[in-house]
Amino acid sequence: MTAHEYPATSASASVPASVPVPAPAPAPAPSPEAAPQRPGRDRYFDLLRSLALVRVVVYHLFGWAWLTILFPSMGVMFALAGSLMARSLKRPAPSVIRGRIRRLLPPLWAFSAVLLTLMFAGGWNPAKDPDLGGTWGVVELFDYLVPVGAPPYPWSLGSDSGLLESTWAEQAVGPLWYLRAYLWFVVASPLLLWALRRVPWATLLAPLALTAVLGTGLVTIPGETGNAVTDFAVYGGCWVLGLAHQEGVLRRIPRYAAVSCATLLMAFGLWWASGHQGPEGWDLNDIPLAQATWSFGFVAILLQYSPSWQELPGRLARWDRLVTLSNNRAVTIYLWHNMLIMATGPLIDRAYDLPFMQNEQAVAALDSTYTFWMFVLVWPLIGLAILAFGWIEDIAAKRGPRLWPNGKKRGRPRARQV
Repeated sequence: MTAHEYPATSASASVPASVPVPAPAPAPAPSPEAAPQRPGRDRYFDLLRSLALVRVVVYHLFGWAWLTILFPSMGVMFALAGSLMARSLKRPAPSVIRGRIRRLLPPLWAFSAVLLTLMFAGGWNPAKDPDLGGTWGVVELFDYLVPVGAPPYPWSLGSDSGLLESTWAEQAVGPLWYLRAYLWFVVASPLLLWALRRVPWATLLAPLALTAVLGTGLVTIPGETGNAVTDFAVYGGCWVLGLAHQEGVLRRIPRYAAVSCATLLMAFGLWWASGHQGPEGWDLNDIPLAQATWSFGFVAILLQYSPSWQELPGRLARWDRLVTLSNNRAVTIYLWHNMLIMATGPLIDRAYDLPFMQNEQAVAALDSTYTFWMFVLVWPLIGLAILAFGWIEDIAAKRGPRLWPNGKKRGRPRARQV
């Protein structure tokens, strides 16, 4: 039917054919304000996640113990993931869990394929590794596909005089504990959310109580099972805080009361750390109870002051594209950063062969700034890893693959003419 083809009515049937029938007035277009807006990303959360990723890279590069106090990255990341999980659980839980696992596994498979290829090429045979127990070492390779436990790896591979130091495999596998803990939390989230809605205080404090039992030595669980349970307990409080933030539980607590209790809990964490320092001193990663209480209090304060930005304000806006990129490629950055840190060493070592480096002053200068140049080089390498492997995150999320998803618009589509 064209714009002038209207069905005749009894009133218009008596009008002569020479008299044009006026077209009815078009219905008014709906007001833009009345249209429902799709909720966007919380840029405050995005900024926190970006800061956490940067802190992780810097910590693994320089090894500064005070960074674990300045910004407890793992606690922040688990809290943000817990909040997003609670929002997603408004849909049926099985589909949400499948979606989270689907997004996690393909990037892990790409990383595992490269890592296992390098280890096998270096001569490692898990069936003959005396530290793995023969056939059981082969079975444990399944953890490179689904991170339910700790994946096996050789404690020493190659030599310190080679391209990489002999402990490179241990350092490369190190970040995989986070994926294991994340998977456990995802599977447990429906139960945790159910408990939070019924007994909120008990659910919030239960992980801290479990950490106290494990961290003080009252109960000892040996081996990797103990490590997994300890990780679940230490960061479980932060995950539940994320659930509570999304459910509105934290908003029902007066801010002064929440901040005061969080501050006291953090003070207890520092006090406990002062008397139970590990091999790296004040490194909270070696002190479970201090890590749990400090991270819990730190995250509680961050969530109490959560401003829910739709866009980064003020001078933070200049970092918008990097924040967007790091959030779209968070799994890729986290998985590959340790291997890329180690890759900077052989690159910097090539500088010693340059003609202008053949004197003691130049060599001493490079020696004294070696770690600084590692810091400078690791970021372009992370960029290359994003280009090479980051698109797998898009495929896992059932999106079209993107090489550099920093939010930059390629161009505005022309308005369609009606």
